[in-house]
Amino acid sequence: MASADLRKELECSICLNIYTDPVTLKCGHNFCRVCIARVLDTQEGSGGYSCPECSEEFAERPALQRNITLNNIMENFLFAQPAQGPGVLCTYCIHTPVPAVISCLLCEASLCDNHVKVQSKTPEHILCDPTTSLESRKCPVHKKVLELAGEHRGHQVETLNNAAEIKKSKMRNILQKLITKGEEMEGRVQSLQEHRRKVEEKAAGDTETVTVLFRDLRRHLEDLEKRVLSEISGKAERVSLSMSDLIQELEIKKEELSRKIHHIEELCNMADPLTVLQESDTGDLCDTEGGDDRERRDKLLHDGGDVAGVSHTLYTGLSDIISCLEKCIGKHVCPPSTPKDKASWPSTQPTPTIQPQAEGPNPGALQHKSRLSGAVDILLDVNTAGNYLYISNDRKSVSKLDKYRNRPETSERFQCPQVLSTRSFSSGRHYWEVNVGGSENWAVGMCYPSIERSGSQSAIGYNRESWGLRGYYNKFSVTYDSNRIPLHRNISSNRVGIDLDYEAGQISFYDLCDPIQHLHTFTVTLTKPLHAVLYVGTGCIKIMGGM
Repeated sequence: MASADLRKELECSICLNIYTDPVTLKCGHNFCRVCIARVLDTQEGSGGYSCPECSEEFAERPALQRNITLNNIMENFLFAQPAQGPGVLCTYCIHTPVPAVISCLLCEASLCDNHVKVQSKTPEHILCDPTTSLESRKCPVHKKVLELAGEHRGHQVETLNNAAEIKKSKMRNILQKLITKGEEMEGRVQSLQEHRRKVEEKAAGDTETVTVLFRDLRRHLEDLEKRVLSEISGKAERVSLSMSDLIQELEIKKEELSRKIHHIEELCNMADPLTVLQESDTGDLCDTEGGDDRERRDKLLHDGGDVAGVSHTLYTGLSDIISCLEKCIGKHVCPPSTPKDKASWPSTQPTPTIQPQAEGPNPGALQHKSRLSGAVDILLDVNTAGNYLYISNDRKSVSKLDKYRNRPETSERFQCPQVLSTRSFSSGRHYWEVNVGGSENWAVGMCYPSIERSGSQSAIGYNRESWGLRGYYNKFSVTYDSNRIPLHRNISSNRVGIDLDYEAGQISFYDLCDPIQHLHTFTVTLTKPLHAVLYVGTGCIKIMGGM
């Protein structure tokens, strides 16, 4: 066992045979001189040298120091155990077994360090690593050492080293291609990872946006529900109190009537004619329920089943929320979560930038500036509203009613369902918007305050005092001085924009879709202040923007 362990310590880690002329590197590891020299030869041109045993690197080719001590131990070991042999022995050292360092395929002999010095250096003597199997280096057909003979005559041959270098060169090219391909794949992986990160970030942002949107939507719907329910309960309570008062009055009158009936019945049953004749005149006893009581009763019965006010509150509230949602979805921006009621939610939305697209050589459209500062604040004048119109408390919405409202008759009030703005414009440039999604029959525009208040001449565009855009059951037109011009395209959104350039004498209309489309521009000479004017034939429309 000890002999086997000693032999293992005397083996070269490169050729796995007993050391032949052992040398030592700076790191302390030992190798056969020939073995380590070949390894260092292969490392030339790679930028450095390294130990095959421990991989320690050297900047320069290390000097090979002969290890005399190890060499003596090796010789004593070989001398003590001649029977085992060191592996491949020198063919010409017949008196003392000396390990071979190389084999010659032509001579069919293995040579030690001394005999290799006198070996012929001609090309015919092919040298290789020491081997006992020289048969593997011969032609398997002709049993000759690498000769161009027999069936191999004319074949292209080359040395093993050259063939190996050629293959190594090809493998290096393949290796470079694989490295390049690996770098490309790494780049694609990084690109996909970056894209995935952006998608995840966008998804997180969209999730937060939608969450906030629905949270505010639920809150505004809850507020609207509370308002509508409050109006219903309030109205029911008011009607109930009025009815209770009327019922109480009628009960009193009923008791009085019963008393009179009982008294008259007693008179009718009396036998004494003098007593009957002495009774006061009973004509006033026939008085029944007065006209005022009947009128109050009919009014209460009618008001008790009238839900027009509640329907209007519900409709306008939902219309405001829908308008806000359209803006939020179009801009991918959630509304602020701080407004106290539904009316403040849409009013906080910014007015969109207008980029008109003219449908022809229209001066008003072509000269329209690319950015407007915002919508002006326009309120409706209740004193001009027709009696079939309902004006909201914020004076932004106008609805068509079936019931006639008995407002005071004045020279300012329209007889048709039409209303003016309180504000007029006599200079500068102004822009405002109207949500017309709640009506099938509407008209908006600008007019002089001197417009007629009754008759066919009072309608928007059917006189020389007004300019209007009208929508009538998905048919759209612009009108001035009774000259109606049908539009070649439908209005695809629920909002229209009106832009007034007073000095230029231009009144322009826009469809606020995406992108915004120019509909028509009137170019006239303006001589008096202009009011905004709205007509509602069905449903409800609402002025947007402003403070």
